[in-house]
Amino acid sequence: MKCLTTLLLIFIFSMNIFADTVSDKEKEALIKLYHSTNGAQWKIKWDLSLSVSTWYGVQVENGKVTALNLADNNLEGELPAEFFDLVNLTTVDLHKNKLQGQLPSAINNFKELEVLDVSVNQISGAIPETICELQKLRDLELFKNKISGELPVEIGKLNQLEVLSLFDNEIEGQLPNSIYKIPALKVLLLNSNKLSGNLSAEVINFNALQNLSLFDNDFEGEIPKELEKLHHLSEMNLSYNKFAGGVSKNLALLDALNMTMFDQNGNLFLLELNAEKDTRVIIEN
Repeated sequence: MKCLTTLLLIFIFSMNIFADTVSDKEKEALIKLYHSTNGAQWKIKWDLSLSVSTWYGVQVENGKVTALNLADNNLEGELPAEFFDLVNLTTVDLHKNKLQGQLPSAINNFKELEVLDVSVNQISGAIPETICELQKLRDLELFKNKISGELPVEIGKLNQLEVLSLFDNEIEGQLPNSIYKIPALKVLLLNSNKLSGNLSAEVINFNALQNLSLFDNDFEGEIPKELEKLHHLSEMNLSYNKFAGGVSKNLALLDALNMTMFDQNGNLFLLELNAEKDTRVIIEN
């Protein structure tokens, strides 16, 4: 009986060691990340002599690195190319650091990724088109960076996406038509960018939308009445654009800034409530 118990303990111990061991490739990717982002100055450092599973913010399951949470940990520099070898990641949370550089096209290596939060950093350049290949992505948060360029044309391929938070960047151009084909979208925060063009009546497809923020851009045209049919919409801000025409009282009540817009001369005015004539109220600057 003692022999059987001993064998059982050895088996369990061996299994624990196996589960705790990641591949050399994944370990090297993490070490490269540590050195490339000034690990010696992190708030909570890694002891590289210990097992990967003991490293702060690293989650290991069945010998695979599945999550990385290093938010607000003083990471500084660029993400190394090797970082994108961590192909089993489901969650990456690196928000509130000092990361620089661009998101590379190799981001499509993260086929299992569900959450990507690199907000409040200094990431620049355009969002790579290859991000649209992440079919399991539910939460994409890149707000408060220096991201520029246009939104990926095929962003609508992210049909599991529930949160798209890109505010406080330098994104320009029109909303891709495909964005209206994301049925699961609950939160769409694109305010404080350089977006332009019209807001399509296809917003009617956002059946799950709860929060819509587009303020401080350069949108124009009429606000689509289809927004009223989004029964889950409880927060909305469309102000400080160039929208014109009338708007319903119900929609106006959702906008914390009372539908305050810019006219073609840069003057502020309030959109009328269900008005047919243009009797705008000019606000003194």
